[in-house]
Amino acid sequence: MSYLGYPDFFEPYIKKVEQTRPARVEKRKKEEEFPFMSLQERQDMLKYHPDYKEEGRREIKVGPSKGYRIAHEFVDLLEAKSRVDPDKVDLSNVDYETDVLVIGGGGAATIAALIAEENGAQVLIATKLRHGDANTMMAEGGIQAAVKREKDSPYYHYLDVMGGGHFKNDPDIVAAFVKQAPDALQWLESLGVMFSKFPDGRLEAMHGGGTCRKRMHYCADLSGMEIMRTVRDEARNRKNIKVLEFSPAVELILNEHGQCAGAVLYNMETEEYLVARAKAVILATGGAGRLHIQGFITTNHYGATADGIVLGYRAGVPLSFLHTVQYHPTGVVFPEQIEGWLITERFRSEGSDVLNVNGEKFVNEREPRDVESARFIKECLDGNGVPTPTGKVGVWLDSPMLDILHGEGRVRTAFVGKWKVYDRLGIDISKAPMLVYPTLHYQNGGLKDNAECETVLPGLYVAGEVTGGLHGENRLMGNSLMDIVVFGRIAGRNAAIFAREKAKGGELTLKHVKSYHKELKEAGIVTDRVAPMLLPDYTTPEVKEKQLTVSYLGTMR
Repeated sequence: MSYLGYPDFFEPYIKKVEQTRPARVEKRKKEEEFPFMSLQERQDMLKYHPDYKEEGRREIKVGPSKGYRIAHEFVDLLEAKSRVDPDKVDLSNVDYETDVLVIGGGGAATIAALIAEENGAQVLIATKLRHGDANTMMAEGGIQAAVKREKDSPYYHYLDVMGGGHFKNDPDIVAAFVKQAPDALQWLESLGVMFSKFPDGRLEAMHGGGTCRKRMHYCADLSGMEIMRTVRDEARNRKNIKVLEFSPAVELILNEHGQCAGAVLYNMETEEYLVARAKAVILATGGAGRLHIQGFITTNHYGATADGIVLGYRAGVPLSFLHTVQYHPTGVVFPEQIEGWLITERFRSEGSDVLNVNGEKFVNEREPRDVESARFIKECLDGNGVPTPTGKVGVWLDSPMLDILHGEGRVRTAFVGKWKVYDRLGIDISKAPMLVYPTLHYQNGGLKDNAECETVLPGLYVAGEVTGGLHGENRLMGNSLMDIVVFGRIAGRNAAIFAREKAKGGELTLKHVKSYHKELKEAGIVTDRVAPMLLPDYTTPEVKEKQLTVSYLGTMR
């Protein structure tokens, strides 16, 4: 038996949502908003956010950011050994040679490759999984750019980005970002990205959490997928861009002049290590959701394991803002088949109420993401969360309100991706609410760079989620997709220029890896961990024990 597609267990909880809906709809129609928190209230609320739990982090003992307190899961990787023995890699045997090596296969990597190629470079993309298996594909809500409407300008976009990041952001990076966003949006459209538009051809736009203007543009609820589709197709049709799939980088290579000059790649199918020599390198490896920081479920794709952080840090690049990660307020907590899956912020922006176990609103839906997540967690800690049959807890996101507010069919047409997945599970989200809880979503920080995507290592450029500085201590909705476009283009251009004008030849070396191993030993770190992780290991201890037993019995025979 089921009630609106949910197990009967949920029937009394859903009925409370239905009972309060008419009054809430009337308030929405009258534009009577639940009050926003004051700045002090927001600050007080953040003590419930996972980032503010000191027991969740520790100081790193080695490297250029020694002493920096970050999540245990990051430190575990950074205090691990390389996957390769630097004394056993023959760097004179070069398997691939190119002008620009792009490490990663998502939006930032692909856009960087396109622009590097347009600037005359031969480009090699080395990606861990398939080209396009990346967090870009998972991004749904939209992309921010201050086009000439709604009395908006880069000035207001700048204030929103800085305010959302608690004014800790790198101001030069933010300024470059907001100034170039409108042109970047136009560039995407020129490539063929199909944005949602009004009948007169104007781009549709909406508010996001923490924004003062409607500048969120979108492609239904599949914005990242549509952008990735377009740039990937463009890259695969360029004759001077070569793509290596299932070939992650496991170590950066330097030359005798101290420039980044390539990478050691690992062929995941043949289990061979390969040497790729380049005149410039772009790291665009994405995020770290599959580290499951503090035990949280995640929205991230399977390969999001912080590889670029490890590679860059071992080569001497400091960290920036890695003490903060983003927990998206609305990740699915039931049905469990899609646990952790992102429910785009657009649902809240368009009028879906967030409700507790009694069907009551308890927060404005457009608070910045860190504040919103903290408020959800507090409500559940206070005993007002909605329980699930397996002992988890969440809050309701009342999606049926959208059909009432905007007309029948709004959920099914504006959120087609979400509607289809829930429909396969027997739930019609235009009639039943969604049960959600914060889910690990985005790596706010990363490797330190500047507005030109340069790092302290000459010849190494970074773009996208692997970097730190743009978002400060909290990212606003829609800025991640624009981040990969603006800084992917900058990284591609500058890497091509470096390769053409500044790169020096000379002997290749992995001496920095030997030095890092020595520093680990001197810091008293004894470990059998290796990094980058490459892929998460979801094998349970019980299964591992059985595997060891079977292996042992096999040797006895």
